[in-house]
Amino acid sequence: MNTSVRFAANRLCLGALAWGLTTVPARAEALTYADLVRRLTDLERLALLPPPGERCAQWSSYDRASRYDAATGRYLNWDANGDGDGFIRREGDQFVLAEMEGPGCIWRLWSAAPKEGRVRIYLDGAVEPAVDLPFHGYFDGKHEPFTRPALVHTVALGWNNYTPIPYQKSCKILAEKGWGAYYQFVYTTFPKGTQVPTFQRRLGAEENAALDAANAQLARPGPHLPPQSGEEVQHRRLTTAGGGTGVLNLSGPRAIKTIRARVEPPFTPADRVAVREWTIQIQFDGETQPAVWAPFADFFGTTAGAHAYRSLPAGLTEDGVWYAHWFMPFIRAADITLGNDGQQSRTVDLEVVTVPLREPVERYARFHAKWHRDALLPEDPERRKIDWTLLRTTGRGRFLGVMLHVWNPRGAWWGEGDEKFWVDGEKFPSTFGTGSEDYFGYAWCNPTLFQHAFHNQTISMNNKGHISVNRWHVADNVPFQHSFEAAIEKYFPNSRPTLYASTVFWYLAPGGEDPYPPQPTEARTGYWNDAEIQTWRAPGALEGERLKILSKTGGNPHEQDLSLFEGRWSGDAHLWWIEAKPGDRLELALPVGQTGRYKLLAALTRAVDYGIVKLTLDGRELTTLDLFNPAVVSTGELDLGTHELTAGEHRLGVEILGANDRAVKSYMFGLDYVRLVPES
Repeated sequence: MNTSVRFAANRLCLGALAWGLTTVPARAEALTYADLVRRLTDLERLALLPPPGERCAQWSSYDRASRYDAATGRYLNWDANGDGDGFIRREGDQFVLAEMEGPGCIWRLWSAAPKEGRVRIYLDGAVEPAVDLPFHGYFDGKHEPFTRPALVHTVALGWNNYTPIPYQKSCKILAEKGWGAYYQFVYTTFPKGTQVPTFQRRLGAEENAALDAANAQLARPGPHLPPQSGEEVQHRRLTTAGGGTGVLNLSGPRAIKTIRARVEPPFTPADRVAVREWTIQIQFDGETQPAVWAPFADFFGTTAGAHAYRSLPAGLTEDGVWYAHWFMPFIRAADITLGNDGQQSRTVDLEVVTVPLREPVERYARFHAKWHRDALLPEDPERRKIDWTLLRTTGRGRFLGVMLHVWNPRGAWWGEGDEKFWVDGEKFPSTFGTGSEDYFGYAWCNPTLFQHAFHNQTISMNNKGHISVNRWHVADNVPFQHSFEAAIEKYFPNSRPTLYASTVFWYLAPGGEDPYPPQPTEARTGYWNDAEIQTWRAPGALEGERLKILSKTGGNPHEQDLSLFEGRWSGDAHLWWIEAKPGDRLELALPVGQTGRYKLLAALTRAVDYGIVKLTLDGRELTTLDLFNPAVVSTGELDLGTHELTAGEHRLGVEILGANDRAVKSYMFGLDYVRLVPES
């Protein structure tokens, strides 16, 4: 392979004609269960153009008040937000959650609150369900084959199951009362004639081995993929500063399999501007406009500084290696350009792994990745009120996912909005979600950082300030033949300010429309100010959300952002104990620095669905409080008495006793903070 490193590339545009647009007739496939499982990790297959008849869609519990009126061409109640219990219809005392015609495969199940009510999956017209479990049982890791932790996992209160469930003719999902709240089922419909097995929970040795292999690969993603025949690795060192660029030229026909980069001096979490001053662009086969253009960190799936995480297609290792495994075919040439619009000089050690093309070149699409802010917002007035465009493109290709950066200096939950995907000109989106965090695989506004092969939260700042999340569609990529539009609802306006920026990843056949040009430095870096983040904290407060949990008999205690509500909570958050019932107990560690006499003060939360609780200290009763209130308010600081306390760890206890007659019977509890004031 001929390669060279130089500055400032100028190559004559050869255009899409250099690629070749001959269509290879699609042939009916016969897929085994192991074949389907391998699609969970097969990044190369994503580059193949989708055959006619292949589609990906989602059933979810979105608010059915949102609808498209074909008679008037209007979107009605487009911002409806009661997304927890939507369903298709009732059949007797059961709810139809999903209904599909085959051949197809469910790739992803998600819920925010799966309960004990049973959910049954009926396949291919069978009278008996292929799966009959409490909804919680799809996610708890106790029921075969839903037991592999990289496929079935909970992150930041979101319950996920990526175990494939195929069917040949049909799929129908029914739920009984008490199934829980919030669901998503993402599925692919294959072209007619495709042969797939009908799922059964008792799998054979080959099927289980395939699941074990996928689980192992997804559990340990990183900068290196298994080597393959004909692989070549190019090493180059590029140094740029003050608007300089460095270019690596590759000759084809081949495909980029991996890009790895180590930056010196390394970017840090505080380098929010620097990671946006640097850019990466890739031009294939002499095209004048790059197919890839993004700020450096955004391309690798995270931003607002350098934040280590590992996923299947991209990441940043703890020792500073940025990597991307997106498969990028080209015929004649690929030019990778690193640019630095900042003043600080840095050196990048760049490694690019290329491989031969294993399919006829006309079967491949071209890889695209683009960064933008507020580009191509909807023209329809009802949609423009709420939908924020992630991607709009025309042509034939596949949607691969997005990294979303949110700047939210005033705090409060930013992500109440649903994702929506329109495929090939459909008027109502075939994917309609239930909340932004739900799309990214977590739930309940939870700011906990997490990393996974398919979805990640790399920075959250307790939802106040910078947030960076991503979601990758691998087996559940969204194919399109003519056009694709993705949007996510945005409830807070830019004037608040709450500002979005996204880097979107997709494949597109040559000749398709990519409407996203490179952006100047001021557009990438000049719109946030970290000084805007202001959070009040009570002097000397031991924040409830930071207290160590010693024990619990039930429920789910975790941090909740409260900056959305009127009132004042220290740190704009509290410890939120949900899903508990009367009789449940929670014990928190109360650290005491030195022996003495202290006044114990505490601030709690009252709301319509909060309970009556008893507070104890080291087993001694302090008080009983009714925390019901029609609105979400703080109790203010309460005096819980004066106590002789020894140095060390004491036990602050909470017991749920019941609820006010007027309360919604959810028995919630919220602790803002406690303070220990020494008595002289």
